[in-house]
Amino acid sequence: MALEKKMIAAQSATNRSYHHGDLRRALIDAAVALVTEKQDWTFSLREVARHAGVSHNAPYNHFGDKQDLLIAVAEAGFERLRERMAASVGGDAAADKALLDCGRAYLENALENPALYRLMFGPALAKSKGSRPQAARHAGNDARTVLVDIIVRGARSGVFAIAADNPLGIEKAAFFSWSLVHGLAMALLDGFLQAELTIDDIVEEMAKVLLKGLLPRQTRLKRSTAKLKLTRRIK
Repeated sequence: MALEKKMIAAQSATNRSYHHGDLRRALIDAAVALVTEKQDWTFSLREVARHAGVSHNAPYNHFGDKQDLLIAVAEAGFERLRERMAASVGGDAAADKALLDCGRAYLENALENPALYRLMFGPALAKSKGSRPQAARHAGNDARTVLVDIIVRGARSGVFAIAADNPLGIEKAAFFSWSLVHGLAMALLDGFLQAELTIDDIVEEMAKVLLKGLLPRQTRLKRSTAKLKLTRRIK
């Protein structure tokens, strides 16, 4: 049902874009809708054109070939990811809570559209090993700034044990935080999870690993002591 609603919304966006004269956007939206519907990207440019309601030659007005269109689809995927991550972060939320909410939004985004996520991060668009299209790379960096901003906010407020004026420390924290959540997303998509866990369970476990390395030692000790007292009261 959720997938069907997304397809209808994507098609509506496609129709609106085309009627307003934005053919390029309409074609991208149509391709995103097809990726979402089919959960792969083996469709042809002709099929994209038909889905957008335009002539079969129309895509070539904006894209040299299908690969160029798929790069634009990946770029759109990163834009959606950035918007979702940003929307998950409360303006007044403490940085540690914002970080976990952002991680939750990231995981949900990946699980809701696995094919798009794999296109964004997988090797399909790479022209050579380790090479990614510039447009997709820039869009990915824009999404990553949401995470970096949270790390910086936590550093400035003292929530995280990182100096706000230490660019390397900020970069390392952002890289390893992103890597952890991305690794979790890929493990879930590839079916490596053996236990029946909800997203809430996964985020809770992620917090233990992720925040352990970011919170000041004193804060970690206080939280561990509070948790131990709570466990004893429950028993």
